[in-house]
Amino acid sequence: MRNVLFSTALSLSLAATPLLTGPAIAQQRLQPGGSVQGDLSRGDDQLDTGEFVDVYEVQGRAGQPLSVVMRSDDFDAYLMIRGPGDFEEDNDDSGDDGTNAGLDVRLPADGTYRITATSYEPGESGRYSLSMSGGGNAGGRGAYAQASGGRGAQNAGGGMLQPGRSASGVLAQGDRTLQAGEFADDWELQVRRGQTYTISLDASDFDSYLMVRGAGGLSEDNDDDPGQRGGRNSRLTFTAVADGVVNVSATSFGSGETGRYQILAEQGGRAPYAGNGRPPQQNYQPPSRQADGSIQLGQTVNGELGQGARQLDSGEYINTYTLRGRRGQQLDLRLSSSAFDPYLAIQGPGLSEFNDDDPDGDGALDSRLFVTLPQDGDYQITATSYASGEAGAYRLGVFPADGRASQGRPRQDSYVDDRGRRQDVRGGNISIGDTVGGALQSGDEQLDSGEYVDTFTFSGRRGQRVAAELTSSAFDAYIILTTPSGEQIDNDDGEDGTNSRLDTVLQEEGEYQVMVTSFAAGETGSYRFSVSPSQGSPRQASVQGGPRVFAIMVGISEYGDVANDLPYTDEDAEKLAETLQRGGVLNPSSVVLTNAEATVGGVRRAFQQVARQAGPDDLFLFFFSGHGSQEDAQTSAQEPDGRTESIVLRDGEITDQEMAQLFDGLNTRLSLLVLDSCFSGGFARNVVDRPGVMGLFSSEEDLTSAVADKFEAGGYLSHFLRTGLAGAGDVDGDGMVTAGELATYLRRQFVAEVENVESETMDGQRNYQNLVIDRGGVQVDDVVLRLASNGSNAGSH
Repeated sequence: MRNVLFSTALSLSLAATPLLTGPAIAQQRLQPGGSVQGDLSRGDDQLDTGEFVDVYEVQGRAGQPLSVVMRSDDFDAYLMIRGPGDFEEDNDDSGDDGTNAGLDVRLPADGTYRITATSYEPGESGRYSLSMSGGGNAGGRGAYAQASGGRGAQNAGGGMLQPGRSASGVLAQGDRTLQAGEFADDWELQVRRGQTYTISLDASDFDSYLMVRGAGGLSEDNDDDPGQRGGRNSRLTFTAVADGVVNVSATSFGSGETGRYQILAEQGGRAPYAGNGRPPQQNYQPPSRQADGSIQLGQTVNGELGQGARQLDSGEYINTYTLRGRRGQQLDLRLSSSAFDPYLAIQGPGLSEFNDDDPDGDGALDSRLFVTLPQDGDYQITATSYASGEAGAYRLGVFPADGRASQGRPRQDSYVDDRGRRQDVRGGNISIGDTVGGALQSGDEQLDSGEYVDTFTFSGRRGQRVAAELTSSAFDAYIILTTPSGEQIDNDDGEDGTNSRLDTVLQEEGEYQVMVTSFAAGETGSYRFSVSPSQGSPRQASVQGGPRVFAIMVGISEYGDVANDLPYTDEDAEKLAETLQRGGVLNPSSVVLTNAEATVGGVRRAFQQVARQAGPDDLFLFFFSGHGSQEDAQTSAQEPDGRTESIVLRDGEITDQEMAQLFDGLNTRLSLLVLDSCFSGGFARNVVDRPGVMGLFSSEEDLTSAVADKFEAGGYLSHFLRTGLAGAGDVDGDGMVTAGELATYLRRQFVAEVENVESETMDGQRNYQNLVIDRGGVQVDDVVLRLASNGSNAGSH
């Protein structure tokens, strides 16, 4: 009995650390902003799988973003980068035309990084260009969805920012695009270590969003200027941790937003907590002068803001007290006043928290914070006002929390952006399609292992495919999804390694709970979270719906003098066409050939006709139901049993070798060969030996196939193929039939219905009929077809 084959045409060695046939010496060093022209050719170093390689070195800094693009018209480019601490990233396609390669990474450590320029297939050679820039957003809101393309004058934006000098730009089509769909312009700012800078991004056309990345792990995001109540402009203050250039990205809160903006960089800046709501984590800079006094746990002090007190740049008076704290202490900080609107902050080793209004204060203006101290050391507690110039007496107390943090914890700090209007998330209830802004902070609910957590719920129905995505530049994101029946699905890392993305098909009706949390205990900071309808993985999402199946369907019952007649086999072809047409997926160019029409010449002409129209976005299907034959041939790698298999038409035969030649002429997304005939498994070795081809065969290469009388079908495979492509093969109900789902469905049906159907070889040896499925290079989640009835088809027409 021949085993079912599962092979792959992909070069798996490229997915792991590549092995070189000899020591690779870097050709030259690269610098951000530089480019080189190269040539892959014989004599170059090679991977153990045969690809030629050129190696370049670049000196990198921890936290430095790096963008590398490799382009070639001669071969399919492939990029790899390796560096300190086992750092490695690979890229095949950069997202433009599918043959160039691009990498956007954030370097994890100081040191030397090796960039390898190579090809996707072994032995490919030719010219290429390699360019590198210091831009890129490997963290934060996600990796680039595509390499930045040329930008016309109407899309101008980006360049060098000069402190104190305003610049303008436009977000528009053609700009760099973030993974979530936001357009972005890239600016650079020369900074000095220890100097504080403020970046302002003002736009009337869209909801602005700022990101700053730089050496030393500098990573700051800002959605709304904390000094503008209800405004949508963005303002971000940071202190440079190293000399050099930082990258500033001007973008939008929502995907696809466009319009004009003004951007301004200034030295210095107001403390960012003197505004509306809780400001971004890690932006607060402690006062540079000595504290006004000390305070101890359990102590209450009376003070006064006014003339003689220190002031922030924005005009608020402040008093600062030093608290000597111990790791693990839980504190309840309270600031009250009848003279002004209090604002409370604490800053210290590993901690930076702020509060405007006590969330449990029933509308009162007093400020209250629950914190857990992460380390031993001195902490600065700042008493100030919400608005500049406010003065008067206040009362500040520091008390043990005594486990009351869960009762007095801050209200879950999150909101939904609804067409530019901010709405608090009431009780954590959101809808599919919402984007939520929020923050993890001390005093939030905690998991048993110490991670802070915000919890959201949404209603889902069975078969919905959704993507839950959590992005943060402040902590390592982690998502926990709990189904209505209590099953838990976790996701740590999305595509860029620090953000989290969970793409799944809902299996139940009811309320789903998502916990937004961090990978490590005690991490805090702002985040963006969304649950949105999903078209699946990027590869799945690109598959269009509608009449994209270009099919040649052949069925022969009446063989005349060629062979004995068969029942139902002509109807197999006709019923398959009806099923696909009824499902809205059959292209009108498809052809059905039955009985006298099903000649060798007719099949060849159909290939020429249909193959000429089927393109890279389409599925090609060749289906045959009828007699199969086997003849003696010379033993070879293609025919190790010394026999050639063929399908029997009205006036002759098409062999497995000719079928391979016919499939060679196809240029489609996926090609499916389905043969319901005796000895059909022998076609697998000849045809399913190239990328994008999958084969379904009713029997092994030396065994016969039976007529499925019980289903009034010419063959069991014909019957189950129709039901599978009609929707029964969509096992998870997401509106797509994938290669893995179709294979699983057919196998299950054969086990249930064909297990005891007898079969025999040409020389009379008896066995049982077994299905043969060969996916070749087709991956499990590759889409065979998108069902029109799902209502979520992409690009249907």
